Amino acid sequence: MKHPESLPSLVFTDAAGNINDFPELGMTGMSGSHFLPPELNDLIPLPEGSELFTMPGRLPVGWDFGSREPVLLTEHPWDEENKSINAVAAFIAPAHTSILTSSYQTQKDAPRLPLFAYTAVGWKDDQFWVPAFRSDKDVRQDFSQYNREDVERRTALKLKAHRDNRLIQHLGKCCLTYGCPAARNYFLERWEAPLPTSPVCNARCLGCISLQESGICSAQERITFVPTVRELCEIAIPHLKKAPNPVVSYGQGCEGEPLMQSAVLRESIIQMREATDLGTINLNSNASLPEKVKELAAVGLDSLRISLNSAQESCYNAYYRPKSYCFDDVKRSIDMMKDAGRFVSFNYFVIPGFTDSDEEFIALSNLVASHPPDFIQLRNLNIDPEWYFETVWGKPHSLSEGITPWLDKLKARFPELGFGYFNPNVHPTQKKKKYDKR
Repeated sequence: MKHPESLPSLVFTDAAGNINDFPELGMTGMSGSHFLPPELNDLIPLPEGSELFTMPGRLPVGWDFGSREPVLLTEHPWDEENKSINAVAAFIAPAHTSILTSSYQTQKDAPRLPLFAYTAVGWKDDQFWVPAFRSDKDVRQDFSQYNREDVERRTALKLKAHRDNRLIQHLGKCCLTYGCPAARNYFLERWEAPLPTSPVCNARCLGCISLQESGICSAQERITFVPTVRELCEIAIPHLKKAPNPVVSYGQGCEGEPLMQSAVLRESIIQMREATDLGTINLNSNASLPEKVKELAAVGLDSLRISLNSAQESCYNAYYRPKSYCFDDVKRSIDMMKDAGRFVSFNYFVIPGFTDSDEEFIALSNLVASHPPDFIQLRNLNIDPEWYFETVWGKPHSLSEGITPWLDKLKARFPELGFGYFNPNVHPTQKKKKYDKR
C-alpha cells in the first residue's frame, strides 16, 4: 500500500467553496476531542468514489511543524478580501474504514452536520490523502464497477417491465436519485440486492438516515408501504438464481426496522426457499425481537447483521433510543441465530476516539465472548462527531489507543472472528440445519 513520505498539508475551503492547501501547516485528525497528526503508515490516497465536504461554521486545525502542536487557522492565509474559511472532510468510499475524523473547531451558531462520516484529509504530491484502510477486498460497491449509462439503461428497462411492482419502482428511485449501490447492483443483476420492507421502526436512532426528529435533513426517503410477498419474491428469487455471489437483504437505509413486518418476511423467505436453495437470505436489523428472529431462522433466514454503535448498554440506549425492547433482546437474537446454526455479523459503527476506547473494547470483548458472532463489519458512523460524543458518551475522555492498534488487539483476542465491510455470501456448508417449510 502506498503511503506518503512526509505529513500532507492542511486543506481548507475558501468563501467560494474552493479547496486550498496550506503547506505551512500539516494535516491533523481527531480522535474524540484530541487533535493529532496521523501516522504516515495510516495514510492512503483518497479512494476513488469518495467525496469531499466543506464543514460550515468549523475552522480547520493544522499541525505546526516547529512547535509540534495543533494550531487553529482562523482566516484565509493570502486572500485579504475574502478571509472566511471552513474545514474540509472526506466521505470515503465503501469498503474503507476511517482511522481519524476531520480536525476542526466549531464556531458559535454552527449548524449540526448532516448524516455523513467525516474523515480527516490532507494534500501532498498532487493528491489527497486520508487516514483509513481498506476493510474489505470485495469490489461490489467500488466506483470502478459502475457505468452510469449502463445503470440508467438497465434500470429503465426493468422499471418498464415491472410497472405494477411498487418495490421495484421504489428501488428505481433509490438507484437513480440517491445512487444507492445496492439498488444499482440489483438492476445490474449481481451481488447483493436490497429488500426494504418496513415504513415503521421501534427505535429512534440519532443517526437514522431516513427519518429524523432533530431538524437534520434525512439522507434518503423512507419507504411508505409494506411490500407484498409477491413484490419481494419477484425481486429476490430471480436474483438468488442468476446473480453471481447472490445475497438478498431485508433492512436498508430507506426503511425502519424490518422485524416489524416479520409475517411478510417469513412468508417471503418460505417462498424463496421453495424456489431455490441458492444464495444468501440476509436480514439487516436491530435484532430487537428475538422470537421473530427464531421464526425466521427456522424457515430459511441464513444470516443476521445486527447494527451496533456500542457494546456498552448505556451508550447503545443513548444512540438507538429503543421504544419497546432492551439490549438483552439483542443478545438473545444472537443466541437464537447461533442455536439454529445460522450466520451472525455485527454492523459495528466505528467512530475514532470512542470505538477504540478502553471502555468500549472491554464491553465489545465481553459481548463477543458471551454471545459470539461470526463476523464484524467495520462501518463508519454517519453522524456529527461532536453531537455523538455529547449525546452518547457525555463525559471527558482520554486519548484512545487508535483504530489500527484496537483492531489488531481485537483480532489477536478472537482469531476465529471474521472482519470486513459487506454482508458475506454465506457458504452452503454454514447452513447447518434444514429449513422448516411451514
